[in-house]
Amino acid sequence: MHNPKDNDSRIYITRGGGGGGGEGEEESSSSWPPKKTKIIHPPIESHWQLPPIKQEKPSSGFKSMLSYPIKLGGSLKKIGRTKSMQLILEGPHDPKDEKLVQSFSEMLFLEVKLPPKHNDYHTLLRFLRMRDFDFAKAKEMFLNYLNWREDYRVDAIPKEFKFEEYERVKKCYPYGYHGVDRYGRPVYIERIGMVDLNELLQVTTVDRFVKYHVSEQEKTMKLRYPACSIAAKKHVASTTSILDVQGVGLANFSKPARYIFMEIQKIDSNYYPETLHRLFIVNAGSGFKMLWKVLKTFLDARTLAKIKVLGYNYHDDLLEVIDVSYLPTFLGGNCTCADYGGCLLSDKGPWNNPEIVEIVQAISKADDENNGDDVNEKASESDLIGNMKIQALDAALTETKTKIEALEDLLEETKIALKGLALHIEDLRTF
Repeated sequence: MHNPKDNDSRIYITRGGGGGGGEGEEESSSSWPPKKTKIIHPPIESHWQLPPIKQEKPSSGFKSMLSYPIKLGGSLKKIGRTKSMQLILEGPHDPKDEKLVQSFSEMLFLEVKLPPKHNDYHTLLRFLRMRDFDFAKAKEMFLNYLNWREDYRVDAIPKEFKFEEYERVKKCYPYGYHGVDRYGRPVYIERIGMVDLNELLQVTTVDRFVKYHVSEQEKTMKLRYPACSIAAKKHVASTTSILDVQGVGLANFSKPARYIFMEIQKIDSNYYPETLHRLFIVNAGSGFKMLWKVLKTFLDARTLAKIKVLGYNYHDDLLEVIDVSYLPTFLGGNCTCADYGGCLLSDKGPWNNPEIVEIVQAISKADDENNGDDVNEKASESDLIGNMKIQALDAALTETKTKIEALEDLLEETKIALKGLALHIEDLRTF
């Protein structure tokens, strides 16, 4: 019997930097994790568990809403007044990580005034993990992320960008979110082998498609992960993905396809780090295995470590992490989503549960109100930034003063030496 507890407690990176390996390759699909591995970090959700729920008190507070989602009703009115709501949703932080995140946050204050919505424990931790807790590299990456959000007008996309061609794109590019894995993470599926790239480029442009991808990433961060966290009663912060590559080979990797792949990969790696938990590439034939040797050169070692390339006997691997009821029939599961025209059109998941969505929206609204109305907190933050900058300026002035004093001493010694030299020359003339 399958143990519903998430067994994937570690991320493995091969010393040679290879990918998942296909059937019949050096690293077979049955040997996971591969040999000669280096442990980097556990899954990003490892330390985040919501407090245990006492079901004997179903009528009190937010915990009862998690246990009895059907009986939410008027309890939602209390959410806006509960400042600790987000903390309950997040769960406890790992003490070691929290110290590192706090230090990282303080360092960032010296560079830029962090928007409250981005000065977030989970957000900062993702960037630190992506750069193996190298503060300098993580800082550069995070500042690039803030600049990109401003230049790309990410926050305006939900209001200004309308992807009217959605249904037409879905017909020539089958993809979508569908259910959750056994841990509670959202499952994302693409059927690359069925993509009609020529038709895709007739119904949309590459820039619009990439912008839509960004809008979906934002929806995942702001709605899908919180909704999955509430449904699973534990923090969810990453995605399990399945890529069906049946029939895909080198011929599919045309110039437009390469551009789309590289643009999306760049955005996901640079601006949404540590959001991929595992990627299963299934139905990998000989043509794809040749293509994979090219594709994996564009991926970093951390991403490659999360990818498992499988041939046609992949069902056991998927069923180990995803319940059969959440797997579409074309992947060996039981789900058809007939009422929605197919699984990849349904967007099936907790993020479509109206009562869970209400909770997420209420929490988000409460956070926005706290960020906008808490004057004392803003003043305290401003004081902290000011004090840290003053301290840095004082340190720089002290260092400059020390250097000036050393130069003055050197100048005085030089004057004395020159005076002695002048006297010596005068003596020589007299002689």
